[in-house]
Amino acid sequence: MNFIFISPNFPQTYWNFCDRLRKRGVNVLGIGDAPYDSLRPELKRSLTEYYRVDTMEDYTQMTHAVAYFTWRYGKIDWIESNNEYWLETDARLRTDFNVTTGVRADGIDVFKSKAVQKKYYRKGKVPTARQQKVTDIESSRDFIEEVGYPVIVKPEVGVGAAATYKLTDDGELVRFFASKPDVPYVMEEFVTGYIYSYDAIVDSRGNPLFESSAHFPPSVMDVAEKQLDIPYYVLPEMPEKLRVEGRKTLKAFGVRSRFVHFEFFCLTQARSGLGEVGDFVGLETNMRPAGGYTPDMMDYAHSTDVYDIWADMVVYDKRLLPPGGDDHFCVYYGRRDNRRYVHPHEEVLARYGDRMAMCERMPDVLSPDMGNQMYTVHLRSQEETDEFIEWMAMQEE
Repeated sequence: MNFIFISPNFPQTYWNFCDRLRKRGVNVLGIGDAPYDSLRPELKRSLTEYYRVDTMEDYTQMTHAVAYFTWRYGKIDWIESNNEYWLETDARLRTDFNVTTGVRADGIDVFKSKAVQKKYYRKGKVPTARQQKVTDIESSRDFIEEVGYPVIVKPEVGVGAAATYKLTDDGELVRFFASKPDVPYVMEEFVTGYIYSYDAIVDSRGNPLFESSAHFPPSVMDVAEKQLDIPYYVLPEMPEKLRVEGRKTLKAFGVRSRFVHFEFFCLTQARSGLGEVGDFVGLETNMRPAGGYTPDMMDYAHSTDVYDIWADMVVYDKRLLPPGGDDHFCVYYGRRDNRRYVHPHEEVLARYGDRMAMCERMPDVLSPDMGNQMYTVHLRSQEETDEFIEWMAMQEE
């Protein structure tokens, strides 16, 4: 099997995907713009060959790289990046080189467009907030008349909470239109709830081989916009209501042979047409693994190896790794350099060092959303988890 991995060096833990493929006898062929000498040793050992382009934004260079690998190794079986930013490039390359193991260019809208995704939620009878495309201020006012303030406006295509705003009155609506970025936007009714993820590795028939769930702060927008600390955690067990809605979403979107990250609101206030307190409402689908170190956190929470499970899906279309059997909370806490904490770095290590799974500086490109210094610990209970988050957050006055 010939597998082209796009940008295998970022995020840095993605070398694990390449490593597990290599261990299953796959030719792993990397394409990236990082110099070969800058690749970490584990990644170098995992790659059969690496093709460096000047910039991955130049599609012509990317096609030359795939053409070279085709000439050198024969028919390409997979092209994948597992990275939101490169999903469209992945799809174009699959189309141009007749690679059938993933979505092609004519199906990429469902991967990228929040407006298109709403149609699939309705198809699967998954409750989701009402939405419309932002065209002009008058039609926006008509929509707000229907759903009420506040509303959320966000890019139709985008990752995370970048350039996302909460509008609470007509003055803010006017100011938004006065300074609106020149990209397509959607407007959505505001839903009060906590964010949970449904994460899954799915086989070619749409069956989940692995499922996990994480709990996120009430407002990811505030984390990014106000540069707050970010705590979140992978749960030892997925809420059953979330599992039901997650699987309905998999079926509605026709997910095949992928690692996916779906986000849901768990309602903290009943909302007409959406559900009661404790019900789950579809927020958005991401047809790639959860960001940052969340896949590694799943490993720690479930005593497993999601990279192994994913590689078995690719090579054998089934799961070979049995359940780990020792589930617990895996908690991430990202701190900011511009804050003074009651409990400094050394004290964190002294108190939680024996439960520390990861502790490192975050890359600059991720720090706005993930913090500058990250700590990940595994804990046994919700009580321990809440205590850890509260303790880490304490700041000097």
